[in-house]
Amino acid sequence: MTPGSLTIPEKCDVLGVGISATSYSQVAEICASWVRQKRSCTVSPARYICATSVHGVMEARKSDEVRTFLNQADISTPDGMPLVWALRSFGIAGQQRVYGPTLMLRVCEEAARLGHRIFLYGGREETLGTLRDNLIRRFPDLQITGMYSPPFRPLNPEEEEFVRRTITDAAVDILFVGLSTPKQERWMAEHKACFPGVVMFGVGAAFDFHAGRVKQAPPWMQTRGLEWLYRLGSEPGRLWKRYLLVTPWFLPLWAMQKIGLARATRCIEQ
Repeated sequence: MTPGSLTIPEKCDVLGVGISATSYSQVAEICASWVRQKRSCTVSPARYICATSVHGVMEARKSDEVRTFLNQADISTPDGMPLVWALRSFGIAGQQRVYGPTLMLRVCEEAARLGHRIFLYGGREETLGTLRDNLIRRFPDLQITGMYSPPFRPLNPEEEEFVRRTITDAAVDILFVGLSTPKQERWMAEHKACFPGVVMFGVGAAFDFHAGRVKQAPPWMQTRGLEWLYRLGSEPGRLWKRYLLVTPWFLPLWAMQKIGLARATRCIEQ
């Protein structure tokens, strides 16, 4: 599958989830190519890109539905260092992290340069205005044509229709979805048919980080795979189950896959 002359990055199976061997620049370039297709009136469903963490992989271990949402993504980037290490161990030499918050900034930079229209879906209502202002301050030419903060419950049919109409009327090229995993993956998978040609990104906590509501871990902790410790210390009440009871299982399962006692390593075709 190629958008223009660009090849979609190959996926490698990590505990049953296809993680793309890719980079910030490649994802941004492919996104720009998809937007060109959309603007040339090439009919296609929406595409979606997941910034996939160990938490996402472990959620997929518990749920076939979540695994399907992740594996149907056009691109699923290695958002955390343990996934980077896993890809390297499976032969993807030189793989680097493609972190959701940083990817969002790279895509916004390209969108500002190319005149792509952005929509922000997710986050708290009081956060979105600050997020919009911070992004425009950083990228003055960025066109943010709409935003919506959904309630912390399922939307009723009238609200669903309002959201679809609002995003469609905003003539969106790129839609950032800032919900928690697996909510954002589910939302993107279920709305592919609603927004033809739109490129959707599930970027998780990026909204809170770039709005300044939550601080990011220092770079040295990120590169050493210690971001979880920083986030646990920052939000223990919300994150203790994830980081103390769920994600630690990734390391032994990865080791089992590596020696052939868990799901075999293989590339997942698009």
